This record gives sequence, structure tokens and C-alpha cells, in this order.
Amino acid sequence: MSAADTRPAGKAARSVRLPWWALALPVVSFVTLLFVFTPAARAEAAGAPPALASLVHVLARLLGAGV
Repeated sequence: MSAADTRPAGKAARSVRLPWWALALPVVSFVTLLFVFTPAARAEAAGAPPALASLVHVLARLLGAGV
């Protein structure tokens, strides 16, 4: 047995499983930041649905973008 091996002999390596939100939170954060940094006038001119445009506007105001 070498000195570099620090695991006990009987223990098998466990697989690490992340919870569902470990992937969902970065995706939601990225999409939210993408919408916040997109100017509201440009989003409305592109033909975004009114509900989506108002959601972006509300999110921008909540985060202090001052749109």
C-alpha cells in the first residue's frame, strides 16, 4: 500500500448526485440576467408578447435597473 492512498481498503467510491436545483438555479439566473440586461425598448420592438415584456419590466424595476 502506497503512502498516497488515503482511503480505507473497504470503502468504495460513492457517486455524488446533485439535487435538481443545482442545475436549475444557474439556468434561471442566467435567463433572468439576460432579460434584465436586454433593454425593454429593444425587446418590445422585437415583438415580444406583452406579458413577457411586462415581466421583464417588473424584474428590471425590482433589481434597480430603472427601466
